[in-house]
Amino acid sequence: MYVADSRASTPATASVEGTVRPTAAGRYRSTIAPTVLALGTVSLVTDVSSEMVTAVLPLYLVTGLGLSPLGFGLLDGVYNGFSAVVRLVGGHLADRGGGRHKWVAGAGYALSALCKPLLLVAHTLTPIGLILAADRTGKGLRTAPRDALISLSSAPETRGRAFGVHRAMDTAGALLGPLAAFLILRATVDGYDAVFTVSFCVAVLGVLVLVLFVPGRRSPAADTGTRPTLRAALGLLAHRDLRRITVCALLLGLATVSDSFVYLLLQRRLGVPDGWFPLLPLGTAAAFLLLAVPLGRLADRWGRRRVFLAGHGALLAAYTLLLTSWHGSALPYAVLALHGTFYAATDGVLMAAASDSVPEALRSSGLALVQTGQAGARFACSLAFGAAWTLWGDRTALLAAAAALALCAAYALTLRPFREAAP
Repeated sequence: MYVADSRASTPATASVEGTVRPTAAGRYRSTIAPTVLALGTVSLVTDVSSEMVTAVLPLYLVTGLGLSPLGFGLLDGVYNGFSAVVRLVGGHLADRGGGRHKWVAGAGYALSALCKPLLLVAHTLTPIGLILAADRTGKGLRTAPRDALISLSSAPETRGRAFGVHRAMDTAGALLGPLAAFLILRATVDGYDAVFTVSFCVAVLGVLVLVLFVPGRRSPAADTGTRPTLRAALGLLAHRDLRRITVCALLLGLATVSDSFVYLLLQRRLGVPDGWFPLLPLGTAAAFLLLAVPLGRLADRWGRRRVFLAGHGALLAAYTLLLTSWHGSALPYAVLALHGTFYAATDGVLMAAASDSVPEALRSSGLALVQTGQAGARFACSLAFGAAWTLWGDRTALLAAAAALALCAAYALTLRPFREAAP
């Protein structure tokens, strides 16, 4: 059953810095909505599938197919940034009709699932790029409607915690995915083909869970007779708070090196054997899983902007460790722990902060605007980092990324605090 109306009767006190302090009555109504748990289950299953592919894809492309760092940077940029061009479409479609959030998200999950077996027959740059673009189209369609459902089912003062719970369940799948890929590679002869096949089967299961267990939701627009338009969605950037959040996410995304490059850098620094490479994402996922809920609750109390910027400080620390001459056995654990802390402090926290600045009738569209800016910036970063690695080497490329992140973070600090807006 969909539980969302409690937010209307939950008293809370709003303040700057993205902080909402619940009153005594509100503390007793901070349970996580069933919709959040159901969507968390869908994300857990789906992430097992997607992370199986993500864990082996860098090695498959660079070692198996012999792509250069520039070629890999192009594909990685497509994989992580192509969804930016369709997130607005997914958000807009979900807002326009009553109850479409679930079905737009479901279409995105189904499209991504269908792309997995196609990797079995693609062995050159162009078809692989097209398949990854289609896969990310599915991700772009589903992300904003899914996050809108989480936001609309949660009280304003507990949104950080709700997104933290969802991201923790999502990350449990991110832990299991690389482990499954590792075991499949060790147990089969045609390891990559087996990984892609099993990934498809798991993705189909995720779609079934969504269809059977995630309830639909009537849009506020359906009850008021209004129909959100694309012009109204783009007009959300005229709101000061959402514009600040979007600019902050975009700037910091321009200096966020993709996960795959971080793992490749670690492998080169430590000489990790190819068969063990899929286990590197486990470190990031473990830290994310452990910290997503605590940092989400901290963001609700201490301020979402502060936690978001602190997360990028953790990422800068990870870059710094990779640039040092330290080769101790603790290096991978430290880098991956900081990497996971970055995601725990930014991913759900950013969506919680953005939700507070967007009206319900345009919630999917507003979240899609922020996600589009961030994804587009990370796409540009992947292309630039791959080109810099090819031209100047991995160390110089990472040094440039670290300097850019420090500059962008310093500018983000000058922006006035996010103001919590009542939904």
